[in-house]
Amino acid sequence: EEAIAAHGRLCYGRERNASARGAGRIVCRPECPNALIEANPLYPAAKLRIDELNAEERAVYATLKPERLPQHVAIIMDGNGRWAGHRSLKRFLGHQQGANSVQLVTETASRIGLPWLTLYAFSLENNLRRPRAEVNFLMRLLRTYLESNLQRMMDNNVRMKYIGRTHELPAEVQEKMRWAEQATAGNTGTTLTLALNYGGRSELVDAFRGLADEMKQKHITPAHITEEDIHRHLYTAHMPDPDLLIRTSGEMRLSNYLLWQIAYTEIFVTERLWPDFKGIHLLEAIAEYQLRERRYGGLSDSVGEVEENPDQITIVAN
Repeated sequence: EEAIAAHGRLCYGRERNASARGAGRIVCRPECPNALIEANPLYPAAKLRIDELNAEERAVYATLKPERLPQHVAIIMDGNGRWAGHRSLKRFLGHQQGANSVQLVTETASRIGLPWLTLYAFSLENNLRRPRAEVNFLMRLLRTYLESNLQRMMDNNVRMKYIGRTHELPAEVQEKMRWAEQATAGNTGTTLTLALNYGGRSELVDAFRGLADEMKQKHITPAHITEEDIHRHLYTAHMPDPDLLIRTSGEMRLSNYLLWQIAYTEIFVTERLWPDFKGIHLLEAIAEYQLRERRYGGLSDSVGEVEENPDQITIVAN
């Protein structure tokens, strides 16, 4: 395979070579020194907008293998309060800056053709344990974010979705969420899913309740329950499991996020606080992801020879 053009596809899409089109390749103008460019097979080449990345982002993108981009990236957005505290600012200013990072990261995801981006925006525990004044501000911030960024979502072909016990959120917030979801329903680019009033354990409880109802209606016995049956009742049944989970602020925990879905997800933790996390940092995390070997419980090529007749091996007692 040809290398990704070092210029970050600045000449992207200006000319197509009919013989290469079937292989998902785009050929730039003849004067381009890096003519052959690889398209992301998960995403139609016409929808990639690599030329909209800034110079630093293009430099990182040029090191990636587009055919090995993750399908689904999930992010635990942590550190808004600490970001504000380090600057002797009120916490709400950290949340506002964090909302700006959401949009910047989403736009970068859209430009590179990332199909699914799921952000942990507001946990069930946040709703129960944070001061009510802060919770109310976060709800207002969510409404404002949806209102002020809808046109940018449309311009970037982003589709909005939500997971969590969203029916417990204030009615005016639910109304604004439905408005944004319906307005972007026809978009075909990155699906941005906000986890709101979400908890991994509560998702499993809700899934088990739904499965129990199905078992009762269809007279299914417990012995016939499969993992797929549980999967069908998860909030995320319509999307693939995350390939990459990013956590900002350096905390080494999952915080009750997508507990079922991340069984084989690669985890990337950065000390960077969420308000300082931008599109380039998403690309850097993907670059790290591409260095890893995903085995799903199998063996790596680097683990040595596999014994062909294990029954003949003598086991020495300690």
